[in-house]
Amino acid sequence: MSEILHVNDANFDELVAKSELPVFVDFWAPWCGPCRMLTPRIEQAAETFEGRAVVAKYNCDESSQLAADCNVRGIPTIIVFKGGKPVAQRTGACDQATLDQFFEANL
Repeated sequence: MSEILHVNDANFDELVAKSELPVFVDFWAPWCGPCRMLTPRIEQAAETFEGRAVVAKYNCDESSQLAADCNVRGIPTIIVFKGGKPVAQRTGACDQATLDQFFEANL
């Protein structure tokens, strides 16, 4: 299984901003039903795109500054970062094919 990074406000620069690969950050919370529904799909995408992208999760209950800075208004939201800057965003749960298509389009 591919490693999914756990990003927070303190380690964002180290894990996301300095990454040479695109980083797909899943903004989620434990109480969020659609977030829990998306989790196995995120795990599958991490395996599918291993070596081509980094996948990370950001718990909005434990940290909030990055979510505020990125104007995250609803969860789950996936934001793609390249060079530490957000370049694409998708909000809401989806099926595996839709998620994989989003990843592929933003590599």
